[in-house]
Amino acid sequence: MGKNVTSVTEFILLGFPVVPRLQLLLFGLFALSYAFTLLGNGAILGLIYLDPRLHTPMYFFLSHLAIVDMSYACNTVPQMLVNLLTPTTPISFAGCITQTFLFFTFAIIECLLLVAMSYDRYVAICHPLQYSAIMSWRFCVTLAVISWAIAALQSLTHLVLLLRLPFCGPQKINHFFCEIIAVLKLACADTHVNEIVVLAGAVSVLVGPFSSIVISYIHILCAILRIQSGEGRQKAFSTCSSHLCVVGLFYGTAIITYVGPRYGNPGEQKKYLLLFHSLFNPMLNPLIYSLRNKEVKNALKRVLGKKRTS
Repeated sequence: MGKNVTSVTEFILLGFPVVPRLQLLLFGLFALSYAFTLLGNGAILGLIYLDPRLHTPMYFFLSHLAIVDMSYACNTVPQMLVNLLTPTTPISFAGCITQTFLFFTFAIIECLLLVAMSYDRYVAICHPLQYSAIMSWRFCVTLAVISWAIAALQSLTHLVLLLRLPFCGPQKINHFFCEIIAVLKLACADTHVNEIVVLAGAVSVLVGPFSSIVISYIHILCAILRIQSGEGRQKAFSTCSSHLCVVGLFYGTAIITYVGPRYGNPGEQKKYLLLFHSLFNPMLNPLIYSLRNKEVKNALKRVLGKKRTS
């Protein structure tokens, strides 16, 4: 058993191999994106809390999405910023494993939340008369709790399988955070089982949920086409357009990274895809929901109007 004890106590994240001047430019760009991510998603959370008209199932799930997006960024970006300034700064073994666990947890939660939001739009457009009965608060809370529980349990499975592996060197991870495939490449043992479980997990939380979203939107599209008035069709589609944009950005990058034909390749392309997935995607989500959603813009006007009045 002595040989199976982890001998590596810290790792060094290689990040992005660029010249020092470009490192400072990337630091400024990523720090600005990080700030916008926290501010944008924080503003969405604040609006949903302050405006009673946004206390609906759709915005209940959106508030969870905003929390997940902020958590995504907080999990990976601070260490990435530190490494841009001082590239040799190590991350502890415990910190690295925790980062891997949290990344998986937030990724799975976002997958399941996007499915719940698509179901909410399906019920609202295809079964409007039964909407209040189907999308009750008890049902919405249950969906949210189940999403968090499934994410935690599946991430825990990856964590347990990862902790059983010995790490005896090298210490350099070819990534900007402790991405599980990059970490597995440093293990001093056969990681075939881990890689199969990662792929199976990716298929179950990406392909399955994405297929259900596609089916939901096929029904939604058919229902929209049956609406007689052009104004009614436009209004119905506008309630779904923001969600469709977020789904496209999230699932597009995630499926290419973990289910694509070059799965497990440590190349730079997938590294940049994950950068977009974990930094720019959470930053864009609140912009998509605020710029394309009239309810959010009206809520912002009402909140700002109240502040001016007071």
